[in-house]
Amino acid sequence: MLVDTHCHLDFNSFDKDRDQVIARAREAGVERLLNPGINLESSVVAVKLSEKYPEVYAAVGVHPNDGLSWESDSVSQLRKLATHKKVVAIGEIGLDFYRDRTPRELQVQIFKEQLNLAAELNLPVVIHSRKAIAEVLEILEEWRGNLDRSQSRMADYPGVLHSFSGDVQLADRTRALNFFIGITGPVTFRNAGDLQDLVIRLPLQELLIETDAPFLSPHPHRGKRNEPAKVKLVAEKIAELHQEAYNIVTEITTANAARLYGW
Repeated sequence: MLVDTHCHLDFNSFDKDRDQVIARAREAGVERLLNPGINLESSVVAVKLSEKYPEVYAAVGVHPNDGLSWESDSVSQLRKLATHKKVVAIGEIGLDFYRDRTPRELQVQIFKEQLNLAAELNLPVVIHSRKAIAEVLEILEEWRGNLDRSQSRMADYPGVLHSFSGDVQLADRTRALNFFIGITGPVTFRNAGDLQDLVIRLPLQELLIETDAPFLSPHPHRGKRNEPAKVKLVAEKIAELHQEAYNIVTEITTANAARLYGW
């Protein structure tokens, strides 16, 4: 059994063959897929896809690069969407200081508002961080401290840092917060020595496997459209790096996702 804990099936690059893409995922043994929203419209579509396809689940949220779409009632709209039985997380949320499409102060405000919503609803968070990992972790450390003080059940499994690319020290800070670390296609790249060394150091019990489809297609498909079936290549590379049997890697990472998302 495999899971893809991060894929954007609602994106228009899948409009012509979405049924076939999901069929190929089934054939590859992918039994659960999480589709995070990147804005309110995308979140609505993610929920609709979860209704159409049994293996698809949704996260709802506003991505930092879509922060200019944020309005005064955005939290209330996300709250309503999150009541759906197949919404299992708040995301994709976080900070992106690489694209800088949203003023940084607004990114931080939106991020914190959505973290508070997640705590209110007892839903884990799917975190995006690009060129902002130190700032993201500082905010998450404060948020996680509040979870501890309120004795929230979320403190044990608060979320995942999606497509992690930080160093060992940042990974240790992430692990100290009980966050899972999401691993995507770049771990298969020939020039990804630092990421591969990090994955070797990380216990399988703390990893989630993802595609971020249609992005980050793994070797040997780098540069082409990614899709959930290719999460198998990520799992195979992790098995190679850990010198562990493939079925052990898939069993553990699948159980990790089930603990986080309760699906």
